[in-house]
Amino acid sequence: MPSPPVTAAAAGTWKLADRTVHRMGFGSMRITANPDRELALTVLRRAVELGVNHIDTAAFYFSPGGTLRVGSGPTRYATELIREALWPYPEDLVIATKVGPGYDPVTGAFMQALTPAALRAQVEENLRRLGRDHLDVVNLRILKKPGHDSVAERFGVLAELRDAGLIRHLGLSNIRADHLDEAAAIAPVVCVQNSYGLDNNRQDDALLRICGERGIAFVPFFAIAGARREDGAGSDHDAALWDVAHAHGVTPHQVRLAWTLHQGPHVLAIPGTGDPDHLVDNIAAGALRLSPAEVARLDSLVVEDAAAPADGRQVDPAHRARTE
Repeated sequence: MPSPPVTAAAAGTWKLADRTVHRMGFGSMRITANPDRELALTVLRRAVELGVNHIDTAAFYFSPGGTLRVGSGPTRYATELIREALWPYPEDLVIATKVGPGYDPVTGAFMQALTPAALRAQVEENLRRLGRDHLDVVNLRILKKPGHDSVAERFGVLAELRDAGLIRHLGLSNIRADHLDEAAAIAPVVCVQNSYGLDNNRQDDALLRICGERGIAFVPFFAIAGARREDGAGSDHDAALWDVAHAHGVTPHQVRLAWTLHQGPHVLAIPGTGDPDHLVDNIAAGALRLSPAEVARLDSLVVEDAAAPADGRQVDPAHRARTE
């Protein structure tokens, strides 16, 4: 008989403040791109069946492909799919969402919510679509700019909503270390969610270490896509990555996820997919144990990304949001 599938528990656990989650979670953006609504619901339910209790989403994750096209027909929101698939929610399920960016419902233009009223409206939209009276974790997502770009006012708004009971815990997304310092002076930060992977955005190695030292979860996206980023997972991998994959009888994508989890006990993975088979493979990567020599060999593949200056990558924000 075939062996039972690996569950998310194999990756171990981390405490997001008062909530314990498995380190292998699920990112919900890609389920909006699947024209088969029932398949999207099946993937979400299967993820929870396999032990996932940390789901990442955002108010700006909607179809087709996570973007809004005016006049393109019915829109599928990731938050609504999560509610339809999983309500009533399991007691241990933590849903982390993001506010900050959004789309103009009239023009479809990507924009940044800067006013207190706009941020509160996004929080209330998440509450409504998820069917919750509070949000477990809300990450302030920023469009990072070169130089000093303060998050104090926007994070302060979310801290007020936390004090009012609409939000349990706060996090940050797409930030630098100075943003973390600024926000932590206002309210506790339980997680940082940045683009990061084996060969992607490795200037954030230092930020990852800082989060570990402070007991803050570091939650990478693009962990599988790597340097391909918005283009998604590819098949062009370095020979060393293939060698490690072959040695363990797994795929290079699983090795990328395993490498991510090996970066520290505070690192949480949130790979997203609309394919049930890929979901099983992603979760199974949480059981993959790499040797120190294998981790070192993979680290040796890293090259500087000249297009990613430490003061902030300038990528089209709408394209970035679609593929986060």
